[in-house]
Amino acid sequence: MKTDKRFDTLVIHHGYDTKDHLGSLSVPIFQTSTFTFVTAEQGEARFAGQEEGYIYSRLANPTVRALEEKMACLEGGEAALAFSSGMAAVSAVLMSLTKANDHIICSQGVYGCTFGLLQLLKNKYHISHDFCAMETEEELRQLIRPETVCIYVETPINPTMKLVDLQMVANVAKEYGIAVVVDNTFCSPYLQQPLSLGCDIVIHSATKYIGGHGDVIAGIAVGTKETMTEIAKTTQKDVGGVLSPFDAWLLLRGVKTLAVRMERHCDNAEKIVEQLKRHPRVANVYYPADVDHRDYSIYQKQMKRGGGLISFEVNGTKAAAQRLLNHLRLIHIAVSLGDTETLIQHPATMTHAVVPEEVRKKMGISDSLLRLSVGLEAWEDIWEDLEQALNQL
Repeated sequence: MKTDKRFDTLVIHHGYDTKDHLGSLSVPIFQTSTFTFVTAEQGEARFAGQEEGYIYSRLANPTVRALEEKMACLEGGEAALAFSSGMAAVSAVLMSLTKANDHIICSQGVYGCTFGLLQLLKNKYHISHDFCAMETEEELRQLIRPETVCIYVETPINPTMKLVDLQMVANVAKEYGIAVVVDNTFCSPYLQQPLSLGCDIVIHSATKYIGGHGDVIAGIAVGTKETMTEIAKTTQKDVGGVLSPFDAWLLLRGVKTLAVRMERHCDNAEKIVEQLKRHPRVANVYYPADVDHRDYSIYQKQMKRGGGLISFEVNGTKAAAQRLLNHLRLIHIAVSLGDTETLIQHPATMTHAVVPEEVRKKMGISDSLLRLSVGLEAWEDIWEDLEQALNQL
């Protein structure tokens, strides 16, 4: 969708006109399960797809539609679908793209529940997958088979913060007619827009930066109108992981401040990275915008700023990492991210506990690795809390 407005304006205004709803500045919450028809013929026409209009909130809802139109615009896509969770979005997209005996190529390291879904698809439906570092075109080409239908990418990868060159992946995929799906949760459309780099579908756990306030669970998928219509008619409608009108309203409210929030998240994260790199109890720091990051050149190509997520390893074992967590006073131990509050978690025993140890270590998730979601507090207070906990190791 083309527009002459800038991101900071679109995130507030796009997808809703106050004139259509009695001048209400806020999008109304259409808290209804079903919609009435004026005549039996109108009902028939809507079910046949011959007339535009609402039927049932599992199929479409005005509040949810406003969110979908906004997210499609922000990601530069033609259409979007909203789901009841990030994993509902991931599941719907992968189920729509695949059939029994198909093959998926996946970035080397993904969210633990995405890993679990891939295993489920393999065990139940013989949909196989291979993990790939995606550092070169040759690596990708060696894994592509006649039955490969999808390349699934996280970048930055959760929780190692490794980056994947999306343009490179998209160029290879196009040679073979393979869809590229990107989990853009860590960046939000404010920092990275995979569709503009040639990718086909973008997924978000909207729970995170899109909502931004830790009060809603939701997912988003964005792509072409044809692809989103197909997903809506099949896996979204029939599996049923749809978003409620009230949760859509919470996201519409939260996303208005996305640009402002992301700038503060990035400002704070950059300050914390500087401090962590100097601390003697910290072994390694992983942050895309750090000039010492191994994928810094990729960061420069496809990200606006580094984001609000930092991963770092402490000197020591799992016990040392857990001891740091237990000494924190301001920072909360929690597995989400993108909230106003700073959150920290231990991936090996929390978000990626489902991943077998040998696979987890190949992904680069050590027992001493911690993932920090930097919030909107004064960065000095965040650092003071981290510093006092590090000093007790």
